[in-house]
Amino acid sequence: MIVYESKLEGTQSQYGQLDAAIRTGRFVRNSMIRAWIDGQINSRNDAYKYCKVLADNPEFPWAKQLNSMARQAHAERAWAAIERFYRNCQAKIPEKKGFPKFKKYQVRDSVEYKTSGWQLSEDRRYLSFTDGFKAGNFKLWGSRNLHYYQLNQIKRVRVVRRHDGYYAQFLIDYKREENKELTGSQIGLDVGLNHFLTDSFGNKVDNPRFFRKDERKIKRLQRRLSKTKKGSKNRAKARNKLGRAHLKVSRRRNDWVCKLAQRVIQSNDLVAIENLKVRNLVKNHCLAKSISDAAWYRFREWLEYFGVVYGVPVIAVNPSYTSQNCSNCGQKVVKTLSTRTHKCPHCGYIADRDENAAINILKSALKEWSTTVGRTECQVSREIPLCLVLETDKSKGTQRKRKSKK
Repeated sequence: MIVYESKLEGTQSQYGQLDAAIRTGRFVRNSMIRAWIDGQINSRNDAYKYCKVLADNPEFPWAKQLNSMARQAHAERAWAAIERFYRNCQAKIPEKKGFPKFKKYQVRDSVEYKTSGWQLSEDRRYLSFTDGFKAGNFKLWGSRNLHYYQLNQIKRVRVVRRHDGYYAQFLIDYKREENKELTGSQIGLDVGLNHFLTDSFGNKVDNPRFFRKDERKIKRLQRRLSKTKKGSKNRAKARNKLGRAHLKVSRRRNDWVCKLAQRVIQSNDLVAIENLKVRNLVKNHCLAKSISDAAWYRFREWLEYFGVVYGVPVIAVNPSYTSQNCSNCGQKVVKTLSTRTHKCPHCGYIADRDENAAINILKSALKEWSTTVGRTECQVSREIPLCLVLETDKSKGTQRKRKSKK
């Protein structure tokens, strides 16, 4: 499965209809959670049946306007949250189990259609919605050409609302595979904050720190937002400017880690990384901002994705003692976080701390790979598979540039 994304261009009235569809989808999802709490839903099939109950209820006339398959898609979202809660309870994970919550309004939201409720034009440049909201035709802006795929290959269409507009995501039933020549190189990667990563060959990649570079601008926009009156148009404008600033930072960060991950996969036959629990690491309030800005988890997701595309195994190993153990003799050398040079008193080996850790990561991965032949840890975990990744194939044709409106 691959995902293509295009921006939707329409009128303000059309955007209002998309907002109504998004609001209705959120209503269906929250209604499923309420019905489950009340004991009316006990399975996925019950959730599908409850979609019909909502559509036939005269108290909610807007529910029937949403496409029937779109209602089912949002019922699947609700039941996915319920199933995740059940799995966490059965696994007896510590602390919170993730009890399903009701979603409230937020700018970034979406409505999802399956195989009906939408229609593409013959030239694949216009998308129209045929459900009860009658949003009409939208022009698609993007560099992805849908002519390479048949209509029956498009399994789902999602409309995503962001601070800078509305986007359509197309889930296409296509398995991407790329040919890659063997390079004879195996690499271990150790991520950090001073340098984004250090490999087992001693090469370092600087940390771009996208958020830190724009932090001054974001703080200024936050101060402007706090001074506006709640519910006013000026507050909505200030919130939109702040959201666009955050969106720009996240896009630059994601584009950078995507390209870096692709280069790493293309130039190696095996990649070893640490199985870091970033969710636990960001609980440290002194380092949370820097860790989030580094995007370690997003980098791992792209590594695993391109590993599947190019057929390169990506192995995540236990990060315990990778920085403490000597990569030459294997003895434990206790070091503080401020000690950046590894000096082994047992064998006299001296190396950079991160390079020593990268070598240990590679050795652990090779040992694990030898005991589990043919197994690769390529699991990209996202709540919604449609938002998993965006295709980055450069061989596709591009459309003309969008004209700026005067």
